[in-house]
Amino acid sequence: MAEGRDTVGGLIRGYGRPAVSIRQHVRLVELGAASVWSVTCPPLYSRALAPVRRTATRQFHLVLLLEGEAAIVHDGRETPLRAGDFHFDDHLRPLQLRSGPIRAVGIGIPEALLPLPPEEADRMPGRLITGRTGAGALLARLLTQLTEDTGTFQPADGPRLGTVLGNMVAALLAHSPDDGDCAPPETPSRTLPPRIRGFIQRRLSDPELTPRAVAAAHGISLSYLHRLFEEESETVAAYIRRRRLERARFDLADPAQAATPVHAIAARWGFARATDFTRAFRAAYGIPPTDFRRHAGVLGGRNAT
Repeated sequence: MAEGRDTVGGLIRGYGRPAVSIRQHVRLVELGAASVWSVTCPPLYSRALAPVRRTATRQFHLVLLLEGEAAIVHDGRETPLRAGDFHFDDHLRPLQLRSGPIRAVGIGIPEALLPLPPEEADRMPGRLITGRTGAGALLARLLTQLTEDTGTFQPADGPRLGTVLGNMVAALLAHSPDDGDCAPPETPSRTLPPRIRGFIQRRLSDPELTPRAVAAAHGISLSYLHRLFEEESETVAAYIRRRRLERARFDLADPAQAATPVHAIAARWGFARATDFTRAFRAAYGIPPTDFRRHAGVLGGRNAT
């Protein structure tokens, strides 16, 4: 099994502003014909999440989101992903990924290693599967271990582990519900929240983005908007604030933006007053933004040496 390879770099487009040079961390572990990877990356609008291996054969990708929120876009249809969700697809479908800061792991596996009938495999791309219980939870633990601890495996283990992963992925897919037969009906309470979250993420830089403005943009009342978010872990206002702070926090830690004043970064992400930003940042992270930037710069300098 080859050692994991770390790569840094690339231009990735963030929400609401021009592309800037940022850092993403990818670890790729080759297991014979299969591969396992982990990625940590900032807010992005990109065409691919998984490292793609050039091949003449059909390749499947199974992505597990570990932290953050994302959305897979195909043919204008947006599939929201949350921490603990798997998304299965192949390299033949043109996809786009929209996300906030995320951490994910995944598998790239050739069709020959996936023990499923071709007609069954053809029905699987685009499927969303939980990784919180059953076979999904077991596979999630294995993927995490494989990407974090490659030193415990011998080179000869790679192809064997690739075969094991192919069988585990097939088992996961075989027990996943068929979207056509088991999916709940598309109701506003199911379809609106993902659309609303995407709307919010695309407009975080707008200081006028409020729950009332979100409700008006979607033709619903403010009270109905709050009811849609009752099953979420936070209110609409808290979601907007958290997403803005995540974007600002990333920019503050970016060495390429060290000369940008803190108040300018705050304004970029919808905080009209610097004092409001400082108060919210300290409440969320336990440290003022200026101190966080200084601390992040020190750590970045140490890591570079």
